[in-house]
Amino acid sequence: MKQTLADLLSALPLEYVVPPENPEITAPVVEDSRLVKPGGVFVARRGRETDGHKYIPTAVEKGAAAIIGEYPAGELETVLNGVPYAQVADGYQAYGYLCAAYEGFPSLHLAVIGVTGTNGKTTTATVIYSILKEAGVKVGLISTVSAIIGDEEMPTGLHVTSLPAHDLQRYLRQMVEAGITHCVLEVTSFGLDQGRVNGTHIDVAVLTNVTHEHLDWHGSFAAYIRAKQRLFEIMKDTPRKGDQPNIAVINADDPAAPQFAQASVGADYLLLYSTQNKDANLFADRIHYGTDFTSFMLRLDVGWDKTEDIPLKSPLVGKYNVSNLLAGIAGAISAMPQPQYQRKMLNTIPAAVQKLPQIPGRMERIDEGQPFTAIVDFAHTPDALQVALEAAREMTGGRVIAVFGSAGLRDKEKRRMMAEISGEMADITVLTAEDPRTESLLGILDEMRKGAESKGAVLDETLFLVPDRGKAIYDALHLAEPDDLVIICGKGHEQSMCFGSIEHPWDDREATRAALRGEPLTTLPSAGQPYDAAEPWLND
Repeated sequence: MKQTLADLLSALPLEYVVPPENPEITAPVVEDSRLVKPGGVFVARRGRETDGHKYIPTAVEKGAAAIIGEYPAGELETVLNGVPYAQVADGYQAYGYLCAAYEGFPSLHLAVIGVTGTNGKTTTATVIYSILKEAGVKVGLISTVSAIIGDEEMPTGLHVTSLPAHDLQRYLRQMVEAGITHCVLEVTSFGLDQGRVNGTHIDVAVLTNVTHEHLDWHGSFAAYIRAKQRLFEIMKDTPRKGDQPNIAVINADDPAAPQFAQASVGADYLLLYSTQNKDANLFADRIHYGTDFTSFMLRLDVGWDKTEDIPLKSPLVGKYNVSNLLAGIAGAISAMPQPQYQRKMLNTIPAAVQKLPQIPGRMERIDEGQPFTAIVDFAHTPDALQVALEAAREMTGGRVIAVFGSAGLRDKEKRRMMAEISGEMADITVLTAEDPRTESLLGILDEMRKGAESKGAVLDETLFLVPDRGKAIYDALHLAEPDDLVIICGKGHEQSMCFGSIEHPWDDREATRAALRGEPLTTLPSAGQPYDAAEPWLND
């Protein structure tokens, strides 16, 4: 299908200025000038750290058919070099719509289940995907770990955030072309705030929880909540696709639940799930926590079906995973609520839940034959660390040894909070690097030290500061005695560590395996690992 610049611009629900020229667009819309292809579109926007308009000459040189930016055309005349230019009011918000328009709005041909929240998004999205797949649904998954389209699985990035809009829409188009009917989509607050999901039609919106995170970007907890509410606003405004209703799935146990329910007014259904309120649409009763499984009875009343209790058993461990399972079950049945599918879905849930796959970097056991338990988990927020340590305590009668850090150039408040939690809940705390970026790693560790000590941790006895993450993991594992549990938090499945402005290859799981074999890996850049020496990541 041939498209012109005017065709793309017509998809924008915000103000724009149309240029006199209307070139044909034959390559994707991108926001990174390095990705521009001849015949494509470059979207320039003012960011917090740089101004994309500086890269217009690069886009022009690479053959962009059009440029879209936020400045008046007259101010850019010297760099446009005759390339057609359209001005938009907000480049962030325009970009998602433009990418969706270029790919033909593929989400209109899919039932899309969007999952957001501070913690548990990837697990919940995987639960939904697994249940639908077990039921024979042609379903795809786009998470912060990977994108699964048919039999193909592709990693989606070094660090956890929503995909750029051009990648998201490309994957959605590929799903449609592959005959997939449903897509489970993990959505971050960054992705929502930056408009990466704009142009994506969401049929089911799922909330896991909202806790302290990303305040460095959003500025306040209220703004963080508003960013996540955007998913529910998109859902309720999505045109109904056949007999698929618009449904909000909300954690009734979360204090922010009323705000998300309010944002969902106008949806066809509102489903609440809970481990505390028996009147919720999905309620977990008679919960049992094992060392390698969790079981409970599911009471289900979703408006279009009501059942007796359904016994469930899952390899996912810990109290927080009961909530993730409830959210996932609610999301799955919301994607298939039609009467002809109801009984099949209900019959599918127990088997699907029982054989859920290991989710990379989420309470992932690492076993090299050691006489204690070693776990890698993504917990990188205060709430996530607390529930991870609670789960760890339930899984062992020995000591709990926690290894974690806190990222540079991110929410500074959580550093002390996380250290306080570990100082109070873990028997031994090992503080280390976690993407210090251009901040002082030693400075970050000192902030955390103070938090841990305020809760009774004693330096060099129950509290250790080890800047090198590889050595920290090695030291923690070699402190462990039989029946202890070592939990390494903060990185999970991520594949790199950022020092200065350079991403260095890193995987906590591989580092843990190596340390258990007596082969510690190192993370701190050395003379053999280049980094920007002008950046103070290891300064006092």
